Amino acid sequence: MRKEVFDLNLMGLDIGTTGCKAMVFTDQGEALGHGFREYQVISLDSVHHEQDAERVWNLAKEAMKEAIDKSGATQVQALSISVQGDAVIPVDISGNALSYTILGMDYRSTEQSKRCSELFGARELFQKTGMRPHPMNSVTKILWIKENLPDIYEKAYKLVTYADFILMKLGAPAVIDETMASRTMLFDLNTKTWSAELLQKLDIDLQKLSEVVPSGVIVGEMSPLLKEELGLQGTVQLVSGGHDQTCAALGAGLVKENIALDSHGTAEVISTAFLAPHIDDNMFESYYPCYRHAKSGMYFTFTLNHIGGILFKWFRDNFCEKEMEEAALLDGNAFKLLESKAPDDPSSVMILPHFNGSGTPWCDLDSKGAIVGLTMSTTKYDIVKAVMDSLTYELRINLDRLERRGIQIDTLRAVGGATKSPKWMQIKADITGKAVQTLQISDAACLGGAMLAGAACGAFSSLDEAVDQCVHIKTCFEPDPKRGMLYQEKYEVYCDLYPTLRKLNYCL
Repeated sequence: MRKEVFDLNLMGLDIGTTGCKAMVFTDQGEALGHGFREYQVISLDSVHHEQDAERVWNLAKEAMKEAIDKSGATQVQALSISVQGDAVIPVDISGNALSYTILGMDYRSTEQSKRCSELFGARELFQKTGMRPHPMNSVTKILWIKENLPDIYEKAYKLVTYADFILMKLGAPAVIDETMASRTMLFDLNTKTWSAELLQKLDIDLQKLSEVVPSGVIVGEMSPLLKEELGLQGTVQLVSGGHDQTCAALGAGLVKENIALDSHGTAEVISTAFLAPHIDDNMFESYYPCYRHAKSGMYFTFTLNHIGGILFKWFRDNFCEKEMEEAALLDGNAFKLLESKAPDDPSSVMILPHFNGSGTPWCDLDSKGAIVGLTMSTTKYDIVKAVMDSLTYELRINLDRLERRGIQIDTLRAVGGATKSPKWMQIKADITGKAVQTLQISDAACLGGAMLAGAACGAFSSLDEAVDQCVHIKTCFEPDPKRGMLYQEKYEVYCDLYPTLRKLNYCL
């Protein structure tokens, strides 16, 4: 028998690339229940990456049902969503997918991206939209559908992202929030509307796009059939959400300047928000986007390192069979065992983590990884330490670039797998010279969605109040000045690593 929960309940639903998570929270940020489901990316080759959007929706319902059942709640006052960026789904008037999703990681629209650059100029497009021409961008995928699947384009009621797709499935009309709209390269940052100039020159029908609304506004109510399926009573307000990076930033408390979120999973993303758009040459040349934040009146950017925690996994799986066997007899955590044997001081070895090309600020797809500084006395534990050190040097390069562009960052808030390692958190503090904080709720994207829902339905007077009530610091790691000086010497060497190896790597 389900227990009753009488607090004001809010739900955040996070739709990622390979899985979805739903969480029920109180209006104090207490997690009551969660549900998770994985799903497939259909990779036809190295360029074409698709997904069954209808299956994603069905699994999202299962995740919501699990979260509700675990929470014991019979009522959820409001729900909002956090979604993966840049995917495009043609849908009919009922919101049903007419074909598979073309994912953000799908680069089939390279030709369309080049055409956009030729038509408008790459720098001019960035000035207008905050986005560089790239096949990742949604507008290039819309053009590809129009030119290669004309029947689908004509039949489609809308061409949507996961933001409008999921809201339609929940019972809302076709609306897209500003964070997602401003990632498409069709949204004018100045007018805060779809760009009439771009639509006209690209011959895209405005009626094929959803209505743009700010994040955190009520856009409808959950359908009665879905409420019954999920076991909910009463009215469930549907609230516009945001791109997963902006929602995670909200869930980490980024509602003012000078704070950044370090999201360290398979890849590593550093996100930050600011009050005025940064669309100058330096941002353009560093491949930093500029788009709307989920908090009204703020703008957002992020840095990207394609190789984050996956580098540790690569090293473990290929070179640490003995440690994996030893860990299996203990707690099963080979990562913990490896780092416990790594030296405390900066490693004498350095790793260029460009195992899948480089991320920002170079975005050099032809760059390759390297391990340098090896001697006969080097141990595998020196390389383990080099993984942690070098990924953090890469992080600092991006922080330094942002700060030279006028985006000052004083504090890092960290989420993801790396937060389980106090040693790595201290390394981040020592190398960057900034306080590094971990959070009580590490599922920041779900919490950010719930905070948007709460602010819209009146649980909070503002997102600032939502942060005060829901975002709680777990641990703070302060920089060690003495060790920081040692890392500074190594960092100065690391900054020359990519430029020195670039020409050689192009020949491999």
